[in-house]
Amino acid sequence: MNTFVEVLADKLEGALPGRVLVERKSVRFLAKEKRVDRIECQLGDARYVLSTRNGLEVRRAKAVRGVVLKTEELSFDEWLGALAQALADEARTSEQARLALEQLLAG
Repeated sequence: MNTFVEVLADKLEGALPGRVLVERKSVRFLAKEKRVDRIECQLGDARYVLSTRNGLEVRRAKAVRGVVLKTEELSFDEWLGALAQALADEARTSEQARLALEQLLAG
């Protein structure tokens, strides 16, 4: 699962600059190697958050003007499906999102 999370973070970060925040932490004290600790992707009013701090935790938050109104925990499959759907919806209206979705699916 760690490899999948790393690849997802790299692809989202590269495809949607400015809309994806990826936090990485060292694997151990003073190590140069870092792993994804948290991914946050903002699409419309929804924030998709994946955290690896205490195992794998995923949630979707609805935010309006920066204020989170609702947060829901999802299974990983539900979260991934919702993220993919949000990217597809965004791709219908935004050229950048369409190119990002193509880039994510291509590789």
